[in-house]
Amino acid sequence: MSGWSADRSRTARWSARLGVTAAACLAAAGLGLGTAEAAPAAPATTPGTPCATTVKACMDLSGRQAWLTDGAGHVTAGPFAARGGKSGAATPTGTFTVQDKVKNYWSKAFDAPMPNSVFFKPGYAFHAGSPSVASNGCIHLNRGASQQFFAALRPGDRVQIVA
Repeated sequence: MSGWSADRSRTARWSARLGVTAAACLAAAGLGLGTAEAAPAAPATTPGTPCATTVKACMDLSGRQAWLTDGAGHVTAGPFAARGGKSGAATPTGTFTVQDKVKNYWSKAFDAPMPNSVFFKPGYAFHAGSPSVASNGCIHLNRGASQQFFAALRPGDRVQIVA
């Protein structure tokens, strides 16, 4: 084989190898493989709570605790003993907005007082009640804690309830 033929043969082999490599790289780039993309970051939580830094009240249903925060990642009061709904009358989970406050609310549905009610969803409120007794979906706080929630929260404030 002449020098020219050998060079041409080597060039063809390298071109074939580069072609396969280039094709694989292009395929990987098209699929997003081989790129370092960060996974979406979990929302920041207020230290000591399971809730987002942007909420003003936090309720952990499984831990039976509630907190007041400044909405910027700092606990201002709590944890307080708290209790959500009983089986069949669960407290909804998610992030809600305070809709209304009624100092001396009387529930027609349950023919019972609900002092210091802070409604975050129609029919659901933080209010005074025994934290050792499951509610019908609301969040029971002792009287002192319910007074603090009532004083601190305003319509439009965000609250978060986690399971």
